[in-house]
Amino acid sequence: MRLALWQGPSPAGNLETALETLTRALNAAGAMGADVLVAPEIYFPGYNQPTVAAQALTQDSAAIGALRHAAQTAGCALVVGYAERVAGTVFNSALAIGADGALLANYRKIQLYGPREAALYVPGDTYVTFTLGSVKAAILICYDVEFAPHVKALADQGTQVILVPTANMMPFTHVVRHTVPAMAANHGVSIVYANYCGVEGDLTYVGGSLIAGPHGEVLAQAGEGPALLMADLPARDAYRLSTQASDLRQI
Repeated sequence: MRLALWQGPSPAGNLETALETLTRALNAAGAMGADVLVAPEIYFPGYNQPTVAAQALTQDSAAIGALRHAAQTAGCALVVGYAERVAGTVFNSALAIGADGALLANYRKIQLYGPREAALYVPGDTYVTFTLGSVKAAILICYDVEFAPHVKALADQGTQVILVPTANMMPFTHVVRHTVPAMAANHGVSIVYANYCGVEGDLTYVGGSLIAGPHGEVLAQAGEGPALLMADLPARDAYRLSTQASDLRQI
């Protein structure tokens, strides 16, 4: 499986810009043989926009329909973050769309970050897994992947790759440099971590989007500017995989 991610600036509330940018990225990734592309957190309408609640989308919205068509045309699956409206509530969600345009999964962020997210969103309470080709995949969103119990729970379910839309801002550079590779190594999973770059309102994003292999190896990593990255999902070496889950002594 070939994994890809898109790192770029926020669309800043412009849904047409978001759709155009992702369509170009999907077409490029598909042309290079990628099986799935991961885009940042709340890419629709932009993570740090004051209009997030007002611009929240339903799963049957025209924008989601356009994304499904774009994925099908590119022949590349997509995982992208969006503000999801359900009745009178809003979730920080990420949608998985198959290369055939089918809706594969919808995940709602469990670990909301800080008072702004807590005021905007209702937290999710369910892990979501789905199949990409022959690979069992799952979605976490940003802060979720920094919690070992969530990564472990997915690994225990047989997940091989975790796809993570994120909006990681300064000064939290340790997450892209150390936390994500360590989570991959400690739980024997590959992680695709797709961040923003640039400035959005009062936030400066750290960039550093990366694809980490199941032994903690960094297969590809962006700098501070826009990037389309890809890497092939590596085979898991049984002799190198972490055995923490079976070795842990409860005291």
